[in-house]
Amino acid sequence: MLDTVIAIFQGVIGQLKWSLTWVNIVEIFIIASTLFLFYRKFIKNTSSEKLVKGLFILIFLWIMSEVLTLINLTILGLFLKGMVMVVSLSLIVIFQPELRRFLGYLGQPGFIGKTLFSKNTHTVQDTEVDIIKELIEAVKYLTKTKTGALIVFNKGLNTGAYSDVGTKIDGILSTELILTIFHPNTPLHDGAMVIEENRILSAGVLLPLTEDPKLSWKYGTRHRAAIGMSEVSDVACLVVSEETGDVSICMDGMLKKYEDLKTLKEDLESILGIKKQADENNLTHKTLLDVLLRK
Repeated sequence: MLDTVIAIFQGVIGQLKWSLTWVNIVEIFIIASTLFLFYRKFIKNTSSEKLVKGLFILIFLWIMSEVLTLINLTILGLFLKGMVMVVSLSLIVIFQPELRRFLGYLGQPGFIGKTLFSKNTHTVQDTEVDIIKELIEAVKYLTKTKTGALIVFNKGLNTGAYSDVGTKIDGILSTELILTIFHPNTPLHDGAMVIEENRILSAGVLLPLTEDPKLSWKYGTRHRAAIGMSEVSDVACLVVSEETGDVSICMDGMLKKYEDLKTLKEDLESILGIKKQADENNLTHKTLLDVLLRK
């Protein structure tokens, strides 16, 4: 039986080897690029990303069903193929939000230019904002006044599946803007704020709540939303409790409470990559200094 399977795969590989042309290579490249673009724009870092792995498993099982049929294990092959077909149909329901967003994106004017040739239009002046200082000053006031807040650090990842339901801000990050958004009398204070680099992308964003039954009752909606978001994507969420004024950061479904702003500042620098960048710059300066001293 094993010899038969090996012979089948050798025959398939042999056919591909002789029939593969430059046109086929270009076609494969176009298909792969389209799928990768779809993944980056609509699947990456969403709750459906984990299901992509399941899609590859389905493809593997479909190939196995064909192999089983070829080696005369017809019943097993048909059973496996039927299971794959049933699960494949369910993917339409599972991926419904992403498919809806994809169709809506195709309907936008100039979507090809936005997808292939979009550039960062932020000016040089934008990069001069001291992000950590603005965040720490805002957190200091929020904890003192026990004002609830939920901030998502996007880190260049795609949170569009959730931020679409929020209000677009696209403004330079500042203490005043953060405090204004989370002020109890504003319409956006109950939702989350999404920050990418030194800009506030959106506010009033609704995040998925964690479904962990073991989570303590003392955690409110903000903490549950932070944990839920960190469970389905690789982001960090900063939470300020409205009841106690405590500050926590949630990553990978785990909450870390902070007793002092110094530790919070160090962790924020690490999360935003500022500490790493500073260490690399210091290393470069030290290397240049050593070279000059040697001369």
